[in-house]
Amino acid sequence: MARSDRLEKNTGLTHTARRIIHLNYGFQLLFNLLWWMPVFYAFQKSAGLSDGQIFGIQSIYYVAFCLFEIPTGLIADRIGTRNCLRAGAVVMTAANLAPVISASYTGFLLHFLAIAAGRSLTSGAASAYLYDGLRAEGCDEHYLKAEGTARALGLAAKVVCWPLVGPLMAVAHSAPYVLSAASAAGSLACAVALPRLAGQGGGTGKAADRADGGRRGGAFLRDASSALRCVASSRWLALVMVQGVALFTLSRICQVNLFQPILLDHGIAEASHGGVLAAMTVAEAVASARPQWLSRRLPPVAWVSILSLVLAGTLAAMTLGGPWAVVALLCLFAGATGFAYPVQRKLVNDAVPANAPRATLLSVESIVDRAVCALAAVAAGAYLSAGHLDALLWHSALATAVLLGAFQLLLRSGVIKRGQEERPAGALPVHAEAPAMDTDRGERGRSRS
Repeated sequence: MARSDRLEKNTGLTHTARRIIHLNYGFQLLFNLLWWMPVFYAFQKSAGLSDGQIFGIQSIYYVAFCLFEIPTGLIADRIGTRNCLRAGAVVMTAANLAPVISASYTGFLLHFLAIAAGRSLTSGAASAYLYDGLRAEGCDEHYLKAEGTARALGLAAKVVCWPLVGPLMAVAHSAPYVLSAASAAGSLACAVALPRLAGQGGGTGKAADRADGGRRGGAFLRDASSALRCVASSRWLALVMVQGVALFTLSRICQVNLFQPILLDHGIAEASHGGVLAAMTVAEAVASARPQWLSRRLPPVAWVSILSLVLAGTLAAMTLGGPWAVVALLCLFAGATGFAYPVQRKLVNDAVPANAPRATLLSVESIVDRAVCALAAVAAGAYLSAGHLDALLWHSALATAVLLGAFQLLLRSGVIKRGQEERPAGALPVHAEAPAMDTDRGERGRSRS
């Protein structure tokens, strides 16, 4: 007791709150530490999959994520956030072992479907558990710092671990998947050790769910209907979301789906891919934490358009440079993405009307993003199967330029007026958290990865 009292006096945290924060650090770091991320394309190619099959699986993954995203919030309410974290960790552990058991099309398809299910189960539940746990301990003022530190630790772990993937594969070809499964198992241990939340029956919420489960389902449907009406009635909100779709699709397809094909096309060995991805992660993390470096002479909506054009130009330039130039351009691409994400998130949040179901609207935006990514992944697979990587990069850049040109014409014509919620030019966020790489309902919060 004396030990706990000293901790509370020195840090403003109770012993339980400290335990929740530290276990959350461990869970977030280990659950999201996917060792195979820098090499999954080459790994599947070596297993005999074609480009069409690889990108077809990615398209199915995005669609599955959209479908899983819809009910997982209700599942968390039904079984409790702590149990949802445990379930997600179990699914993620099994998912990472699937390619080890069966390095085939079926094995990789099951792998990505299970990844989508596991991440959907935990993305919103992790933040909800942390928030509710700290609030129950009277320490809710520490929530933002705890979330930010967890994100920073996760990025640091990836920067340290990803360069090791190439050498580890030389020792054991399936090492990235085995290590990812071991990391997910470690996150399960953290979830099991999480304490019960006061007044929630260990986080299960069964009694409450039996009492009002029907009402919650009805509330979810009402919020979904209200969100769709908001998008239909607010041209400004819809337009800002469309701009965000262009940004998210470009960044996701390049940094995840085309990252390895681009490096391999320029003769950069597989063993170096982890180091390149680590450098890109550092560039994105630094930029996403420093949006105040952007000039305040331009409004946020203009900055998102400019940065999206930078992304498009960088893609086109990759067709012209050598290996070192491509690595530099990929880091520039990641840095521009890091600057753009927090500004775009602020634009969308500012455009949401008062009293609208904000979380549901952000979920709608995320679902649309991933649906477009599913279509883009199919197109990317077709281009690569035909050996037209350079054409894919040029066409992606041109399509982005055309879309943003139409966006600016609509904006300047006055047909669509900016929402009253948009902040003036000087109102860029001073401190913005780094966006997640596809960790999701960080998503319901909503960080877009």
